[in-house]
Amino acid sequence: MNRPAHAAPPSEPTIKMTDGWHCLHLYYRVCQSSLNQLTDGQRAVGREELMHLLDPARPGAPLRLQTSVISGHKADLGVLMMDPDPLVIDTVRQSIRNSPLGVALIPTYSFVSITEVSEYVPTLEQYGERLKLEGTPPDSPAFAAKLKAYEEREVMMRKQRLFPDFPPWPVACFYPMNKIRDPHANWYTLPYSRRMDMMTEHGKSGMKFAGKVSQVITASTGLDDWEWGVTLWAREPAFLKEIVYTMRFDEASANYAGFGPFYVSYIMSPADALSHLRI
Repeated sequence: MNRPAHAAPPSEPTIKMTDGWHCLHLYYRVCQSSLNQLTDGQRAVGREELMHLLDPARPGAPLRLQTSVISGHKADLGVLMMDPDPLVIDTVRQSIRNSPLGVALIPTYSFVSITEVSEYVPTLEQYGERLKLEGTPPDSPAFAAKLKAYEEREVMMRKQRLFPDFPPWPVACFYPMNKIRDPHANWYTLPYSRRMDMMTEHGKSGMKFAGKVSQVITASTGLDDWEWGVTLWAREPAFLKEIVYTMRFDEASANYAGFGPFYVSYIMSPADALSHLRI
């Protein structure tokens, strides 16, 4: 098909993200029988190689790289990575497999996604309309002040969603989720305004945990088996339970959400993680 003469030229094909990052969650189980077959020298070399590979400060590392140990039997070691280039991320995965300890680290789960700004984050215009509905006169100083404050906050929200910083907190939780398509509760047949109202309620519930829990939601529609991945960091473990429990009562979650497995982990340096796992 010929392009109209006025159409903008297509961008160059690329695997890199231009407005956001690729994201990969990796989970490994330690195979003790394979670990026992390695000599002390092989294990020592493997530890050094893995500690270097998972060092977020090394040259060439993904822009975000975090290691953790997993609670329970689903996995032992967790690796979370984000970068504009998916091959920078995949190089870490392949290097783990090819390292001396690779035979003892068995992949148990992975989740592929990208960062995004949710369609339910209000634009400046939508926020202004919401203020009017709440009774704030559009010609009042209060309206102008609230609109200006939201404009500044929206810039920061967009940055944190697309290029998130990981908080220096000790515990994390990851789980995938969908919006369901049940014949009696199909999220995708609802009008946008209805979905927006429910997500606004959902967002207000989450805001109650500011300073206790930090959240990054990545998009996986067309990239993995679920539609979103939710990563939570908390100041202490009880906050994870509290936020998930509280938000499940919101209509968007209670009637329309489906959840996958939950992975709870404790953030550690690569050296501390390998030591904890007795590798």
